Amino acid sequence: MINRERLVAEFMEMVRVDSESRREARMAALLTEKLRRLGFTTYVDDAGPKTGSDTGNLIARRSGSADAPALMFSAHMDTVSPGRGIKPLEEDGIIRSAGATVLGADDKAGVAAILEAVRVLQEQKLPHGDLELVFTTCEEVGLSGVKFLDFPRLKARMGYVLDSNGPAGTIINRGPSQDEIYAEMLGVAAHAGINPEDGVNAIQVASRAIAAMQLGRIDHETTANIGIISGGVAINIVPEKVMIKGETRSLQEQKRIKHTKIICETLERAAREGGAQLEVKVENIYPAMAVPEDSLVVRLAQKAARDIGLQPVVKSTGGGSDTHIFNEHGILSVNLGIAMQKVHTTDEFITVADLVMDAAYVLAVINAATARAAGKGASAF
Repeated sequence: MINRERLVAEFMEMVRVDSESRREARMAALLTEKLRRLGFTTYVDDAGPKTGSDTGNLIARRSGSADAPALMFSAHMDTVSPGRGIKPLEEDGIIRSAGATVLGADDKAGVAAILEAVRVLQEQKLPHGDLELVFTTCEEVGLSGVKFLDFPRLKARMGYVLDSNGPAGTIINRGPSQDEIYAEMLGVAAHAGINPEDGVNAIQVASRAIAAMQLGRIDHETTANIGIISGGVAINIVPEKVMIKGETRSLQEQKRIKHTKIICETLERAAREGGAQLEVKVENIYPAMAVPEDSLVVRLAQKAARDIGLQPVVKSTGGGSDTHIFNEHGILSVNLGIAMQKVHTTDEFITVADLVMDAAYVLAVINAATARAAGKGASAF
């Protein structure tokens, strides 16, 4: 049912379109034209000025031909750097970049799978409920685009985001909340050779704090990391200021809050004992999500997987995605694995077989929702 050659060609067309975060306008224009030819009405919201992007999020809608629940499918248009001038290559059933850039399967494999599934629906005149497609900007920079999505435009109350690792059939129903921690340790500058005793070494104070922190895997639901530390201006100056950036994540909100507090208290104690000053800012980037396994959105995904010969796997993840924000706004959503591999590196790749299966899975989800509404195979749910 899935047209392999067409799908691969369209995927390669899209990854050649530069769309690093905040520069997604060309991708949005290309998708708008494709969707209109597929019978969708399209709308670009006003998120652009709020995110710093050159476009807003793209929302598309097509009325259904069957009395089935409205479904939303979503993927993000932006890629990480280096994502300009991508040259995709297909060899031995594997698609990768020429090597100087990422491939952009994250998340254009998701975009391509959605478009191909919709084309097959149209070509075969398959019945389906209302479809809403959401292609977001700035996902790779703190989920910024979806946070400013024009949610009142959406009518669907359940949806699927195609933006996870793992093969088709992987269903992510739980994900952590995340705090970003930004701190400045303020010491006292002095000449490192003449009067170092008059200075307070901000790097040394910060390093004592970091050494005292519990980082990495805290427990099976919680992680913490210090990812950036920078400061100082010259080797002969006792450094006056150092910047520290880190994060905490947990599937349980209270665990995240607790560990963020511990990290901040550790920084405060080190500053106090070292004679430094401290400025700390904590921002919650996104809330945790937890979609019940017995919810319809999960059961449809499980049924669809089995319908095309896949073994569904429902699991949690330690990463974040637009899925968190959709759930926060009352659209019960799960994230589907699309088998993109080595993402965010120049070794990123996806196999043609996985890309085809991704599209087949989207189509199977739509068919499963239609069949259930018609009472066909309802006992399988």
